[in-house]
Order: sequence, then C-alpha cells, then structure tokens
Amino acid sequence: MAETSLEQIRSRVDADWNRIVELLKSKIALRSVSAEGITGDHMKRSAQFVADELRKVGVDAKVVQSANPDGTPGAWEVIGSRIVAPGAPTVLLYAHHDVQPVPDPTAWNTDPFVGTEIDGRLYGRGSADDGGGIAIHSGALAALGDELNVNVKVFIEGEEEMGSPSFIPFIEAHRDEFKSDVIIVADSGNWSADIPSLTTSLRGNTCVDVHVKVLDHPVHSGQYGGPILDANTIAAMLISSLYDANGDLAVPGIESQEPVGGLQRDLDESTVRADAGVIDSYTLAGTGSLAARMWTKPSLTVIGFDAHPVEGSFNVISPETTFRLSLRTAPGQRPEQAQEALAGFLESHAPFGAQVRVDRLENGMGWAMDPNAVATKDALEAMREAFGIEPINKGEGGSIPFIPELQRLFPDAQVLVTGPEDPKANAHSPNESISLSGLRHNVETEALLLAKLGR
Repeated sequence: MAETSLEQIRSRVDADWNRIVELLKSKIALRSVSAEGITGDHMKRSAQFVADELRKVGVDAKVVQSANPDGTPGAWEVIGSRIVAPGAPTVLLYAHHDVQPVPDPTAWNTDPFVGTEIDGRLYGRGSADDGGGIAIHSGALAALGDELNVNVKVFIEGEEEMGSPSFIPFIEAHRDEFKSDVIIVADSGNWSADIPSLTTSLRGNTCVDVHVKVLDHPVHSGQYGGPILDANTIAAMLISSLYDANGDLAVPGIESQEPVGGLQRDLDESTVRADAGVIDSYTLAGTGSLAARMWTKPSLTVIGFDAHPVEGSFNVISPETTFRLSLRTAPGQRPEQAQEALAGFLESHAPFGAQVRVDRLENGMGWAMDPNAVATKDALEAMREAFGIEPINKGEGGSIPFIPELQRLFPDAQVLVTGPEDPKANAHSPNESISLSGLRHNVETEALLLAKLGR
C-alpha cells in the first residue's frame, strides 16, 4: 500500500474541518472538571462522548471505570482499538478528557464552557488541555480512513488533572490493551502556533510540607518582639536560604541539567515576560540559558502558606506556621532523591534554632526523549512537511509523571510527546485557547506520522 501523501491528507482534513471544530466545541460544553468528582456522572458523560466520537473514526471504543489503589471506584476511562493487521506496528494514542476547574469565570473574556472563535483561536476550558489532543487523534484517524496501515490503540484518561491516582493500576490491569511499539502522548505543545515541536523532556516533581515552630502559644508582639521572631519570618528566612545571590536553587543533592539533545534555540525573554505577565521592574532569576532555567534546571515554588490574613490581624507573634513547597526536578534525577536533599537541608538549616519538621509528600519522575529512535525521526519529518518549517524541539518545565511510568511498563516502546498547546494557550488559566491553524497542522502531522510508522 502506498504511503498517504500530504496533499491527500490536507484535502481530507479540509473536508473534515467543521466536524473537528464542532467536536472540540461540544467537548468544551461538557464541563468535564475532574476536581468536581472523578466518579461523577458529568465525567461519565464526557467519557461516553469521547468514545462515541472515536467510534465515528473506526475505533472500537468503550468506557471503563478504573479502580484506585485502595480498591475504591476511580475515573471513567476510554479505551479502544482499531486493528488493521496482526503483524503491523501498533501505536497507542493518549490524551485526557478531564479539564481544570474555573474558579473565577469573571476572569474570562468569554464563557469558559462555550467554545468561542476569536481571531483564529478557539477559547474555552479544555480547548487546548486536552480537548485539542482528542481532536488531533480523531482528525488524524479520519484523514487516513481505510488507508490506516498501523494498529491503533487508544487511551483517553479521565483524571490527568487530578494526578492520575488510578493510572498505573488501570494500565497494569489492561496491559494487553496498551502494549504497543510507539506511544504518542498528545498533551504538550509546540514552540508556537506556526513552529512545531517534539517535547524532549519533562521535569519531575516532588512536594513537602514544612512545619516551623518558635513558641508554644501566641504572645504580644510589643512585649516580646525583638529577641523572638515570629514563625512566618523564620519561615521566610528558611525559604530564602535555599537560593544563592543569583536566584539559583542552591541545595546540595538537588541536580541541575542542560536541555536534552542540545539547545536549538533559546527562549525569547521578551516573549516569556509578555506571556507570563511579568512586571517591568522584575529581573528574571537564575543563570544560564532561559530554556534550561524553565525546562531542565530545578525550580522551587511556595504553593501554600498558613498565615493570618491581613484583614483582622492583630499584634501577636505567630507561634508556628506551615508552608508547602513544590519542587520541579531535573528530568534525569529521581524525585525521591531530590526530596530527601530538600528535606534534609530544611531540617538542618533552621534559623535561630527554630523547630522545623518536614512531611515528605508525593513524587513524580521526569522524562527525557530518545532522540535516536526511529519514531522520533519520523515525527520530526512529519512536522517538517505539515507545518512547512523546520521543527524546534523544546522541553517542558511541567511534569507528566505517567509518561516515565508508561516507559517503565513498556520499556521497548518509543514514546513521543506532542500536543495542541502553544505559548498563548493559557492552559490551567483564564482565557484558555487553541490556535485553529495550529490544530489543523497538528492533525496533518499526526496523520502523516501514522502513515510513516506503518512503512
């Protein structure tokens, strides 16, 4: 069978375009917020919708409820397959159908659960993360139709935004349904809407809760203030001791790493500042390439802090406090190792002998792409053809812990991380959107890639 050409694929995607966009708009309207209950009816409806859409493009799809490690009911998952020949290569297509919450709809310029087209972008919660991934898979399979020459397995997860607690038990219970030669994870993004990328690496992650205590009970700040520092100040001093004067994390045992596969192009500082809304007076912290600082070097964030609010505050010295640290680790470092290094440093560097206790929380391993895999080279070639421009590989500062778990469970599989996002997507934030021209090229890319993998 001759390999399907770009011209054929492009023509079919054009003819199918309205369906692809309407699929995405319908998905946005389902309000598939897993934080509101992964076992809820709204999540089951979302899974059923995805299964129905996959059946339209030839996948024998079904909805299955997973089980958590403790045996309680888990997420509603979509699994399916389309087998073209017993000896053909097998490709697993991954995306997730759950979306992030919308805490404040007034922060949006449009209704977050109504897909709205503005200036070539489709706005709505889940438009990019990861309704776009579902749309890419659907569009690519439709474009190939009966010319599909690889066996396809599909897994559309229902709890990715909740940390995937039942992911591994589910995969282990369905090994035969997921065993594949190539795994395409469509949950990342491109350099820009017009420049394609393979994701070369993902940082790992680990969290700790830090308890700081200086007093057995509150005391008056006028009477005792001076020799006794409040717990919040001690906590601030402890946090600042984790960094050097340049703003680099300086904790012995926490590793740093350069971009995987080499740095093809550094990130543009003005673009990063504009996309993140950085105030003009702020100088970006750290040293080295901006790409390394955002992709492969470790980063630490205070994501929670127990302190009395300004409203209703009064003159007492706070006796104790707790804060939570989220550490993004270099792709190659075991998160447990980094967590222990962080916890050990905190416990041994308590300012003025304050009592510091650290609770070790969850860990997720990072991941790095194999640049020499055949699937990697096919993917780059498909991107080059579909977008008409040379790809720029990039890392991601975020974490997708199930990817290294997939690699562990299926060590012979070649893993590719692609996706529908771009720097303007605002995934997890107000005004999330997807570039429609980028989506079109992503659909063409995946269709070309599947055709190449079947050679």
